[in-house]
Amino acid sequence: MCKRLSVNPWVSHISVEDLRLKCFEAKFKSVAAPYLSVNKGVSGVILDLLGYFILIIIVLWILSASIKVVREYERGVVFRLGRFIGAKGPGLFFIVPIADRFIKIDLRIVAFDISKQRVVTKDNVSVDVDAAVYYRVFDPAKAVLQVENYLQATNLLAQTTLRDVLGQVELDDLLTKREELSKKIGEILDIYTDPWGVKVTAVAIKDVSIDETMLRAIAKQAEAERERRARIIVAEGEYLAAEKIAAAAEKYTTPGALRLRELQTLTEIAREKNMVVVTSTTAEDIGKIASMVKALQEGK
Repeated sequence: MCKRLSVNPWVSHISVEDLRLKCFEAKFKSVAAPYLSVNKGVSGVILDLLGYFILIIIVLWILSASIKVVREYERGVVFRLGRFIGAKGPGLFFIVPIADRFIKIDLRIVAFDISKQRVVTKDNVSVDVDAAVYYRVFDPAKAVLQVENYLQATNLLAQTTLRDVLGQVELDDLLTKREELSKKIGEILDIYTDPWGVKVTAVAIKDVSIDETMLRAIAKQAEAERERRARIIVAEGEYLAAEKIAAAAEKYTTPGALRLRELQTLTEIAREKNMVVVTSTTAEDIGKIASMVKALQEGK
């Protein structure tokens, strides 16, 4: 068509620019002809294209709102028009946009610190206790339907249970039986959190802080305890020694045995190089002893 316009002798007075414009209009009408009605022009085509574009945007938004993906350690709790319809996942699933509400729940073990709690023990001693709680969600539906915020509820319940349990024991038990007390606290928490779909796996008492005055009192108590044990050990030693001495005294029933023991004692004293030894032995006894020694030497 552009060639026919350029060689028409009757329109030779038309400029080249007019020819090009007419050629462009002819090409545009040929391309847009299927989309144009009798009463539509260029503005109608633009409106149609704009409508198609908006439709595509709406379709993409609906797809993005309806397609959900949760990881292996997550579950999606879905409500449709306010009613619970189930827990979805893991993987890909679809929901109805606007009508469905989606809540994601993590099933991994969660650890949180119990803030320092002031506890008064059974023997009226004030201590500060730090602890840690480890738990996980085993039923996502209960964690959403039975409690408003299972994280906050578990934390507050752990604080209360910690104070209640430790307030029933004495300070000595608190310091020496941490593992047993931690296990007891964990069992109580697990009973209360089970209807919420939460499983408490462990509770650990990390630190017990005591005032300086009480520390000095505990040190004095420990020192007195060690002194008591030392005295008991000394008394037991003296008791055993007395039994042995009494048994040995029964063997010294004859004068000869008693004399030999006396001589052995004098020998032990002489080893110490003492200058003067006071003994109950008389001169007559010494003469007898000297005679016995001489007789023994002659016999040899």
